[in-house]
Amino acid sequence: MRLDKFLKVSRLIKRRTLAKEIADQGRILINGNVAKAATNVLAGDEMKIQFGRKLLTIQIDDLKEMVKKDEASNLYTIKHEEYINQ
Repeated sequence: MRLDKFLKVSRLIKRRTLAKEIADQGRILINGNVAKAATNVLAGDEMKIQFGRKLLTIQIDDLKEMVKKDEASNLYTIKHEEYINQ
């Protein structure tokens, strides 16, 4: 599944266009590598997303084309959350 689609389906980011913008800015890493919006993600991948000063590390647990809002958080596990001082 494409990175931008996973971010939308999992509701980590609300829109695919916004997910693409964030990826194009180099703010998403998958398994330590900078990811683009079209990068394929797999179950078991580790993803780091920078939201402003917040750095969120998650593990992808499942990939589904569509999920209900209350089931979206079942697609990933938050491993670490930190705030970056700049």
